Amino acid sequence: MQALHEEMIAPTGPDNPRNGEGAIIPLKGGRLLLAWTHFLGEAGADHAPAEILGRISEDGGRTWADPFLLQENIGKQNVMSVGFLRLQSGGILFGFAVKNHRSQDCRYYVRRSSDEGQTWSDPVLTIPEDGYFVVNNDRLVQTRSGRLLVPVAKAIDERYHCVSACFCSDDEGKTWQRKSDYLDLPDGPIGLQEPGVVACDDLWMYMRTGKGRVYAARSGDDGDTWSPPEPTELIAPTAPASAKRLPGSGDILIIYNDRQGVPFSSDRRSEFHWRTPLTSAVSSDGGRTWRHHKLVESDRTCSYCYTSIAFHNDTTLLTYYVGNAGGPNLLGLKLKIVPTRVWTA
Repeated sequence: MQALHEEMIAPTGPDNPRNGEGAIIPLKGGRLLLAWTHFLGEAGADHAPAEILGRISEDGGRTWADPFLLQENIGKQNVMSVGFLRLQSGGILFGFAVKNHRSQDCRYYVRRSSDEGQTWSDPVLTIPEDGYFVVNNDRLVQTRSGRLLVPVAKAIDERYHCVSACFCSDDEGKTWQRKSDYLDLPDGPIGLQEPGVVACDDLWMYMRTGKGRVYAARSGDDGDTWSPPEPTELIAPTAPASAKRLPGSGDILIIYNDRQGVPFSSDRRSEFHWRTPLTSAVSSDGGRTWRHHKLVESDRTCSYCYTSIAFHNDTTLLTYYVGNAGGPNLLGLKLKIVPTRVWTA
């Protein structure tokens, strides 16, 4: 896919073995705010020390100012998984996970800004339950009613078998509660992990599984209840997808690792579970069927995952990890800017 601009926006270094899980939000006046998790040790493990850095662009993402500290590490282990959301009222919500234990204590917090990110409110806990909760980067959603959603996966055992749900706020993030029961996939090796939600005519929740496909559920009551999870036609490894509505349209854009044609294996070390290539697809019927399949990154020696999606003017800005296809080594966070029209061309 031909890009208007692409660069390794946050390369790794000797004291910084991992950069990733980014998000971008357009600010008033045409600026962009990029944020990502900046890991500081232990080969970039999920529980390694980390903070959240930010950068500003004045020219649509072609050039960026020097990094600055956006969120210090207030966890016993780290802060990570940044998300942004432009609220219907005009403010900005900034979310991140605070990890205090590698398998028992991780929950999500939000801060709010009414001055385009110059200052932020104190953190507010969005998950009033104990446990280890995974919230991916770039996952905050506001529905047409104004309800805020944080899609979460809760680990229910030491092997990270997860169940998924949403925590909701009806007062712009001041208070939060879980309305629905958790969704599970009991016969799946990892359950339902790393959910995301897209607001269409109903709500469409997509989830990572270990069964060779993206699974999905629906809600017709703003997240109070969800349908049983079912497999989609999207063939994928144990890797996260990312999805958003295309601007001015009801179409859903999804970015995922398409493993069509690679024999499925439950062995996580198999080639099927490599996170490559990086692909896109578009649905015009709320996630039921998919078309316009395209290659975003075609180099199958590399791994791509944890994509963020932002729309600015007539462009789409993507950020994602780049690493080794068959191994854990990460090269850093890549930015790719493409015309938004390419997704349905």
